[in-house]
Amino acid sequence: MSSERAAGTLDGRTIVVTGAGSGIGKATAQLAAAAGAYVVAVDIKNQDGTLSEILSAGGQGEAWTLDISDRDSWSSVVEGVLASRGKIDGLANVAGIVSDADALTTQTDEGWNKILGVNLRGAFLGMQSVIQPMLDAGAGKIVNVASTAGLIGMPNTLAYSASKGGVIAMSRQVAIEYAARNIRVNVVAPGVTQTAMLGDITEDLLSAVTAATPTGVLGTAEDVGNAIVFLLSPLSDQISGQVIPVDGAWTAQ
Repeated sequence: MSSERAAGTLDGRTIVVTGAGSGIGKATAQLAAAAGAYVVAVDIKNQDGTLSEILSAGGQGEAWTLDISDRDSWSSVVEGVLASRGKIDGLANVAGIVSDADALTTQTDEGWNKILGVNLRGAFLGMQSVIQPMLDAGAGKIVNVASTAGLIGMPNTLAYSASKGGVIAMSRQVAIEYAARNIRVNVVAPGVTQTAMLGDITEDLLSAVTAATPTGVLGTAEDVGNAIVFLLSPLSDQISGQVIPVDGAWTAQ
């Protein structure tokens, strides 16, 4: 779904996007704004730059600094948005972290706790923080970003896989619990995606990963953002509790 085709699908909706400072979060924030949403861009850094680009493109929104693993930080953001907008229609939990020492024999207690604190606790706190405003409004959409690492085994992703698998299980539970109250909760699971999170991956490894992807190309942040915007829109009203891989058919093999 390009920004042109998505135009108007989020008109009038207030959408909170975590991790909006870069990568998939930034792309999601920009695509949601292009679709008509009032975007609340939140991140630990660079969220103001994303908002500036949204406003320059004719979109609407505001930016907040948010530590997604901190309950008080979430409370401040939600209270501020409700004060300015009076509602929260959607939440895209995009923010996440990885580690280059994430294997059974190399991962530390500190590293394990940090990754699960951001990736799993962050998604939990986000959902918990917005659920009451959504219930008060009688509707809401939540999209949590997991990973194909939460669906299949992948090397050097121990804590990351655990956190993303937890996000999937948690999202399904919340989807069932609130389905009858018009709250829709879904998961997008990106495969290897062309963002800064790839780090210093070598050209040889990048070529190997691309060759192993059935479509023959790696996804972009916009590819994932488009899936998120679709799930936040009325076009997905009968979809809940689902995990949608955006991985070039990787997990279909």
